Amino acid sequence: MDKGINYEVKDIRLAEQGRRNLDFAEMHMGALLRIRERFEREMPFKGIMIGLALHVTKETGILVRTLKSGGADVAITGCNPLSTQDDIAAALAEEGVKIWAYKGETKEDYYRYLEYVIKTKPNITIDDGCDLVSEIHKKHPEIIKEVVCGCEETTTGVIRLKAMERDNALRYPMIAVNDNKTKHLLDNYLGTGESTWDGIKRGTNILVSGKTVVIAGYGSCGKGVALRAKGMGARVIVTEVDHFRALQAVYDGCNIMKMADAAKVGDIFITVTGNLRVIRKEHFLTMKNGAILANSGHFDAEIDYAALKSTAKSVREIRPLVEEFTLGNGKKLICLGQARLVNLALAEGHPSEVMDTSFCGQALACEYGVQNRGKLPNKVITLPEDIDKKIAELKLEDYGLSIDELNEEQLKYLSSWTEGT
Repeated sequence: MDKGINYEVKDIRLAEQGRRNLDFAEMHMGALLRIRERFEREMPFKGIMIGLALHVTKETGILVRTLKSGGADVAITGCNPLSTQDDIAAALAEEGVKIWAYKGETKEDYYRYLEYVIKTKPNITIDDGCDLVSEIHKKHPEIIKEVVCGCEETTTGVIRLKAMERDNALRYPMIAVNDNKTKHLLDNYLGTGESTWDGIKRGTNILVSGKTVVIAGYGSCGKGVALRAKGMGARVIVTEVDHFRALQAVYDGCNIMKMADAAKVGDIFITVTGNLRVIRKEHFLTMKNGAILANSGHFDAEIDYAALKSTAKSVREIRPLVEEFTLGNGKKLICLGQARLVNLALAEGHPSEVMDTSFCGQALACEYGVQNRGKLPNKVITLPEDIDKKIAELKLEDYGLSIDELNEEQLKYLSSWTEGT
């Protein structure tokens, strides 16, 4: 480990490679760069400390640069022990960012680094999974009075925040960036769809065509994963607890089963539910020899990894973060990334183009919080629709595309109720 006054990273010598990857990401994140240009002129975050707990990837690095360009002081750590890209962490450290992160963090280091970010007394928090917000509320309530707002990146985090709101435990405004259309309908659907399979393929190089893929959960993430599974020639089974989503899966050409039944026939299992112990010991025992287990939900709770380890009579690592568990019945199961986010443990996370719109949302959410300081309720808030539209507009401009506009006659027609058949 390499340590400095304001950083702790695996190897600072990786910084040059990190800069190259950051430059590559910037080529595909033109919408966020347009926001950066405006921030450089207007400096909306002058005097503001922003604390982040996000996946430390090249795309996150571009968000960090954008916030700094707007005058912010930035402190960042990871939001998952296996998701940090060490070259990016090194590059950000050399750029003067306060950063504590490395791939493969122990649980102790993970929470120690969250403490380091909290000690900077952030005025804005940016979270992916709600761990930073949760630690502040539970252990450091004294800093809350100086917090303008927080921003949450993922579905899992929004679920936790809404639970805090119901319990009257939420003590500063939280903007659910995940609820932007330019986030969950793009990042969750496109990003998770592609990057999940990127992780599975890098880890196993298995042929997907002809396999039976079991997807637990059919929200935006599950839909994206299923679409690409079918595109590679797989038969797709969906397990769900929501009747409407199950019906959507049926109409999308998927089969619906309970996990107890799907466990017996699946070749590849992917969890994207946001819940815990979706795949458990009783399921492991009925699975085929050679079945592959992968999780693409935020936390490592969806596959009961502890039960898998205790059930197995032997475990061996076939390649980094690809483990073979031999059960008492002689069958072998393959678990990827220690049941953590497979797209970041074994691949690089979402493509830069997808994270461009997601991180436009984060940057503009921070600005919205500052502009409305003291006016927002201590609740989970969705950004105004016009901000979401602006993000889509910026991305279309980045692609060099333009759309039609309504003329006066069309505007009048759409705002009237008098004209009919």
